[in-house]
Order: sequence, then structure tokens, then C-alpha cells
Amino acid sequence: MTGQVRGVQLARLLGQWHALPGRRRSPDYAALAGTVRGLLADGRLPLGVRLPAERELAEALRISRTTVTAAYRQLRETGHLASRRGAGSWTMLPGNHRVASTGLWTPLDDREMLDLGVAALAAPPQLLSAARAATEDLPRYLSGAGYHPTGIIELREAVADAYTARGLPTSPDQIMVTSGTQHALDLVLRLALAPGGTVLVESPTYPNALAALAGRRARITTHGLAADAGWEPDLLLGSLRQTRPKLAYLIPEFQNPTGHLMPASLRERVVAAAHAVGTDLIIDESFVDLSMDGTELPPPVATYDRHSRVVSIGGMSKPYWGGLRIGWVRASAPQVQRLAAVRVGVDMASPVLDQLVAVHLLADAEAIVADRRVQLAVQRDALLGALAHRLPEWRVTVPRGGVTLWAELDGPVSSALARAAEEVGVRLAPGPRFGLDGTLERFLRLPFTLPAADLVEAVGRIAAVRYDLDRAGRQRWREPAVIA
Repeated sequence: MTGQVRGVQLARLLGQWHALPGRRRSPDYAALAGTVRGLLADGRLPLGVRLPAERELAEALRISRTTVTAAYRQLRETGHLASRRGAGSWTMLPGNHRVASTGLWTPLDDREMLDLGVAALAAPPQLLSAARAATEDLPRYLSGAGYHPTGIIELREAVADAYTARGLPTSPDQIMVTSGTQHALDLVLRLALAPGGTVLVESPTYPNALAALAGRRARITTHGLAADAGWEPDLLLGSLRQTRPKLAYLIPEFQNPTGHLMPASLRERVVAAAHAVGTDLIIDESFVDLSMDGTELPPPVATYDRHSRVVSIGGMSKPYWGGLRIGWVRASAPQVQRLAAVRVGVDMASPVLDQLVAVHLLADAEAIVADRRVQLAVQRDALLGALAHRLPEWRVTVPRGGVTLWAELDGPVSSALARAAEEVGVRLAPGPRFGLDGTLERFLRLPFTLPAADLVEAVGRIAAVRYDLDRAGRQRWREPAVIA
């Protein structure tokens, strides 16, 4: 079991769970059950959590207990809820679903889905040649045990050289290789955050970072990003000074999901404010390589660090391939050694062969990344054009890098739209996945990582179901699939 959700907590997550205005309403119990399924599908409500008692939820929602009883009964019938008399009801995985690589759940028959829930590209063509070259390098490692808690020296040197080329002198001793950026974040949290510690994050932010913080039982405070401008300097610095969090997790390069780029002046002020209040900064640089339109990047946040307050994390997933689970941490050399000591109790080390593949890809980084930028710019423009044509009421700020658009919708319908889009073969990441307690229903993340033709097709389907949401008609409820 992962715990229990109280009635008031579930009520906040449910938000506007009734049928939308302008439609012939489905029964309240069906609308309630369908919204709970949606929360389960996109990960806002975990599997194995105990739901509030029927009376408690009825009081929190100010509806009859009969409605909640009927909704729970429908959830049991669809395989989303297991109940035991006198013990309560727990969320569960339906039998026709599987746990996906994201850790969330998805239908068994979802292979034809246009997936706009995952913001990642397919592998570049250079991956195969890098893999072949890596197998030729492997024999020199076979005489040893194969455990390298901080990573093989060739890869640490390559990552350190990349930081140095960005204007941040770095030695291999300051680099620890991890099994992806998410793993890097997890290790840093294990080392730096005691259970119940306070962490400041942007809102919206990366959902899996929120999941990692929840796993550490962190107390999360947020700094809201403006849809068109990003960070409000005085508000961000004020949040640091007032809450004095133990950690702050920030994504300054093409922020996920908004695509904003933090200016150099604010980076310097954030580091100074963090030092003044005793806050350590975790800087996620997952998208730093993916600038477009000739955008010049500001110096790395760690450039302004003089007191080992900044820990940078990054990896191969976004510019190269998510299936290559290689990430890293850049920190002071003593911090790297402490992280390695923590890591030994988790997974020992990253695979040597994967690290060798990464070495060869980084050696060809200039060509690979240049191709990625051209590809992403074409796909971004195709998505923007389709949205302007089919959904002109939506507001979108054009990102100068990264892989996602953050769209402001024409109403608070993000979760409902995601459930409807599932019916026509499009998977979406609704806005509330990127925030806390059911907020951000007016927003939707749209990655431009699929081919341009698929993006145009997906927008056409989304536009059709958005129109249908406001038409009179019978509501159809089904088991929604997971997005991540």
C-alpha cells in the first residue's frame, strides 16, 4: 500500500468532475467514477492507495452518499477498485492494463496510439554505429568486476569536457555517471533531503520530479511561472527568502513543460539568494543541447556558484535516446564521492556497455545535436501551424528550444480533453499532471517529438473531440490509459 487519501484531498484532485456545461449530463456517479479513473490513468492518484470512506467523500464533495456508493461500485466493476468490508477500498490495476516503462499504467492494446504524453525522440541513426564501436571497446573492461560507482573515466572526461566548453571548467572528479537523469535526481535527494524537508519547485514542472519528491515525503512549495514570460524574478527570490527551503529544483534551460529560458541575470541572483538562505539548488539541464532559432544560451547556473550550492543534473535521454539510460551529476568532488557512497546501496553502477555507447555518441555530438535541432524546429513549426489552423482560441508561447509547447486552452477542460482524446487514438498529458492538487486545468503539454504528419493528424483529432465536448450527446466512459 502507498498510503491513504483523505476526502478533502481527493476532492481537490477531482476538481470540476461533473459533466461539462452544454452537454446532456451523464449520471453523477458515472462522472465521478470516470474522473477517478482519469486521476489513476495519469498518475495523480497512485495504485494501492486507500480511498476515503463513502460518507467522508460525500461530505467533502457535498453530494449524497448514494452517488459515491454507486461510483465506487462502478470502479470495482471496471477493475479499478478493490474493497473489503470493514477495511476500506484500494485503487488497483485493471486486468487489461500493464505497468509501462514510465512506472504508470497503460492498456495492453495501445500500440497504434499517437502518443503526445512522452516528450522524447526516437533514436538517431548514429546510435547503431556507436553501439558497434562500444562492443569493440568492451574487452578492455572484461578483466575487471565492472563496477564503477562514479562511472568509467572516458565518459566522465567527455561530460566534463562538455561543461568546460560551455564556459564552466569541470574535472572528471566532479562528474558522476547515473542511470538516467531521473536516477541522478533520486540520488541527490537521498543525499541532501531528509524526509519532510522543504523543496521549492516551479509550477508547472516535470511530473516525475514531483513523484521523486513525494517519495521522499518532501514538503513542496511552488513558484508559479507566467505563461508568456516564465519566472518573475522578485517573486522567485522572495519565495526563497521567505520559505528558506532545503532544496530548490529548477529547470532553467527550456523548462519542462513551458519551454522558457532563464536569463543570465536571474541565474546569478538565484544562486546568491540560495547561498544567503542556506538552500541547495538542483539544476536540471535535460534540454540544454536543444536550442533552436540561433538562440544563444546563458552561462550554466553553476558558473555563479562559489559555495558548492549548485548540483547540476543532465543526461542522454532528450538529445539522444531515452532507451540509453545514461545521466550524470555535476557537483564538487567531495559531493560526488558522497553520492557514490549512497549509490552503492541502490544499484552499484551504470552498465559499462551503455557508458561506452554514450562516449561514442558524445564524440559525434556536434553532428547529432545539429540534426536534432533541425528536426525539432520543423516539427515544432508543423505543430504550431496545425494549432493555429484548428484551435486558434488556444494560446501558445513559441519556445526557442526544448521539445514541448505549453498550451493555454479555451477553458478548464484539460483532463476531460485527455480522456476524450484517448477515444480517438491520441494520448495527452493534461495540465494537472505538472502541478499540485488538481490545478492547471486550463493548460496542456504538447511535445513536438513525433513526425510532422503525425502531429498534424493528432491536432485534427484533438480539435474534433474538443468541439464534441461542448455538444449535446451521450457521455462515454472507458478505462483511460496512462500518459507520462
